[in-house]
Amino acid sequence: MPTIYVHQHGETKCADEINPAWLAPKSDVTLWVDLAAPTPEEGRLLADVFHFHPLAVEDALSAIHHPKIESYEGYLYLILHGIDFQVEEHWFATRDVDFFLGRNYLVTVHDGHTRSVAAIRDVCDRHDRVLAEGPVALLHRIIDSMVDSYRPEIEGLEKAMNELEDQAILGRRTDLVRDILALKRDLASLRRVVIPQRDAVGRLARREFPMIGDEMAYRFRDVYDHLVRLSDEATLLQDRVTGILEAHLSTISNRLNLVMKVLTVMSTIFLPLTVLTGMWGMNVPLPAFPGGEAVQFWWVAGCMVAISAVMLALFRRNGWI
Repeated sequence: MPTIYVHQHGETKCADEINPAWLAPKSDVTLWVDLAAPTPEEGRLLADVFHFHPLAVEDALSAIHHPKIESYEGYLYLILHGIDFQVEEHWFATRDVDFFLGRNYLVTVHDGHTRSVAAIRDVCDRHDRVLAEGPVALLHRIIDSMVDSYRPEIEGLEKAMNELEDQAILGRRTDLVRDILALKRDLASLRRVVIPQRDAVGRLARREFPMIGDEMAYRFRDVYDHLVRLSDEATLLQDRVTGILEAHLSTISNRLNLVMKVLTVMSTIFLPLTVLTGMWGMNVPLPAFPGGEAVQFWWVAGCMVAISAVMLALFRRNGWI
């Protein structure tokens, strides 16, 4: 069931249904209709009562769209996104909120899990002044609350990035690629949402639409500044996570080079020893060392140790090990 707030004669109250007289051009009522996870029957209010454009109604009742703002005759249609903190599968996600802004009304459509709208509804239940300022001010309150919710998420992303950076520098973990790519995907999602949202709010701040007065344009300009900072930070964090990935891959490559160097040294040392033992294992007469048959093995073993020591000394002298 939609939540309907009506402000009239300095008092805000909830209503069970919408009176068509409230939408009349000379009506002094301020109306807020909040549709949380609307059913098809509730969704028909958008077309049957408010007479919104069918394309706008279809967008409002469908899946997630990119942030945008469209002007229709007598009202504005906006799609903006808020941050979702309660996602078990993945810690970063966004939820879209659709707004229909008219002369004396605001209609919000969302999936019922938007914290910003819920917070403004709680304030509206306690204070009459929320709707007393008009639907544009109410729109600003909701958008400002949605943008403010981005700050803890940015700080969480930065904290996770600091941890990954420390682990990449220390080189204690070799399985960081998945975590780094997941963080990079979060930042890419954040940029895809913040940048179009910044552009949409920027249109409200530029007084492009007649129903946005000078005072409200100043308020939207403040929200726009916040979104500009968020988009800049998202860009910087994305560049930083790319650097972390490159540093991690460089560390893995250096570690692999060290392992290959040790293996190469071992193989090089054993190569002449293999030749030497192979020769003494042939069934043909070979020159014998002094001392008789009893000490031939020790002569060969001594030669092998001497060759290994000389090769190790040469490797160390040349800086190979």
